[in-house]
Formats: sequence, C-alpha cells, structure tokens
Amino acid sequence: MASQAVVNVGERTLEQFISDYLDAWNSHDPERLLALMAPDIVYDDSGWPQTMRSHADVREFATHSWRAFPDLRFELLEGPYELGEDKAAFWWRGTGTLTGPLDPPGFAPTGKRFDIDGADFHEFRDGKIVRLRIVFDVAGASQQLGLAPGPGSRAERMAVAVQRLGRRLARH
Repeated sequence: MASQAVVNVGERTLEQFISDYLDAWNSHDPERLLALMAPDIVYDDSGWPQTMRSHADVREFATHSWRAFPDLRFELLEGPYELGEDKAAFWWRGTGTLTGPLDPPGFAPTGKRFDIDGADFHEFRDGKIVRLRIVFDVAGASQQLGLAPGPGSRAERMAVAVQRLGRRLARH
C-alpha cells in the first residue's frame, strides 16, 4: 500500500494551520496573516482585480478588505482536505458589512451585508503558503451588497438595455 503524501505546514497539523489562518484573517492584523505566507506568495482572489505576488500586495489587499468590511469574518465549513503533497483545500463562509469604501473599484459604502461560501486552495513550501487561490460567487456577493442589480430586477433590465445600446453604437 502506498503512503499518502503529507502536507508540510511546519510544526502544526494541517487543521491547526487552517484554524490559525482563519484566526489571522479575523484578527484584521496583516502581520499575523503574512506570517503564514511565503514572501514570494502568489495569491489569486475572485474579489481582487490582479494576482498578488508579494507580502506588499497581500497587505494592500487585506487592508482594503478590512477598511471596506470592518466586521469581516471567516469560518471553516468543511475540510481541510489534502489534495496531494503540499496541497490542501477547504470550504469557508465569509460575512461582512460594506461600511467603508470598496477600493478598487471605488464603490461607496452601502451598509449592506454579504454572507457567502467559498473555497481556498493552498500550496505550501517550508510550512508557509506559497500559492493561494480563493474562489467565491462575486456576482452573488455584489448583489447582496447592492453593488449589482438582482436577477430580473428593473435595474438589471436597464443595464442590459444600456449594454445593447453601447454595442449597437460601437458597430456604427
């Protein structure tokens, strides 16, 4: 029988590492979060317009997130699951209220709350996260926060009409 690959997260178990990771996010302390990531982290998040490639990039993202959502919280729903040598994933729930500016792209606070589920995919090197991919329903979160029109709403129909008009004008 072949032995299963073990995720190397240093002295901690994978379960403890993920608990520490979620606690770091919930602390709103960038140094606690960055302590769990390699300096050359590659971090893709559905809610951020570009891939982050350093502690500085992640610090900027986290600071913007916590400013927009001062009550931002994450909890583990399921997992973590080992996906192979030095890879793991887990399901989470995130909640927060948009009471600060959402930059980028520059949305004003709406005072509305989101409650979403998502998944993290981690790769580790020397006990730290070296690659991170976070996936969640951005459109659904945007609708909950009042940043995008709900399905079938008057605002959605107006947005569709404006888009079609723009395409028609572009062809001429």
